[in-house]
Amino acid sequence: MGWRTKFVFLLIVYAAGFATAIYCLAPAPDQTSGRSGDRLLADKSLSSQEFAQSVNSGMHKAIDFSKEAATRAAKMIREKIDEAQSKIER
Repeated sequence: MGWRTKFVFLLIVYAAGFATAIYCLAPAPDQTSGRSGDRLLADKSLSSQEFAQSVNSGMHKAIDFSKEAATRAAKMIREKIDEAQSKIER
């Protein structure tokens, strides 16, 4: 990876961190605004069991996605290693 790629990646990470900090430090909207879409999770009538099932489902989806991504990455790395070894043997 060249220095330009590293620099652009660093800028993206820095900007994401800065945006996250601004989002976390921004004042919360008024609760009396009447907008129903901005209600907090506590305002919704979810029971703790439903919430636990929702979180569990999300975690399982994330784990499945990460396993699939790791498998694809391992396959790609193996192909690149085999490619490099075949070039060396020639």
